[in-house]
Amino acid sequence: MRRDVFQAIADPTRRQIINLLAGQQLNLNAVADNFDVSRPAISRHIKILTECGLITIKQQGRERFCRADLKKLEQVAKWTDQYRAFWTSKLDALEDFLTKEETEQKPKHI
Repeated sequence: MRRDVFQAIADPTRRQIINLLAGQQLNLNAVADNFDVSRPAISRHIKILTECGLITIKQQGRERFCRADLKKLEQVAKWTDQYRAFWTSKLDALEDFLTKEETEQKPKHI
């Protein structure tokens, strides 16, 4: 099954795994120890994150270590930037409107 980065970040547990691995490399057991779900569930999350290219797994002896590869998150950033620009312009227009309304509502002194 082909997966993309948006599928990976759709799940809160996977987002937590990404956050955990963003600052450090951990073996699979150490990743699983940070969650209150079964190890097979964490393994499925790790598999999805690997398929999406958000983490890499490197074999070192008998251990498998996970490391975040956050370059793929650039896709998410680019996608959200278009909406950030849209909402920024809308909020700026709202601020202008409210400022104008407030100015017009102030009582005039005679």
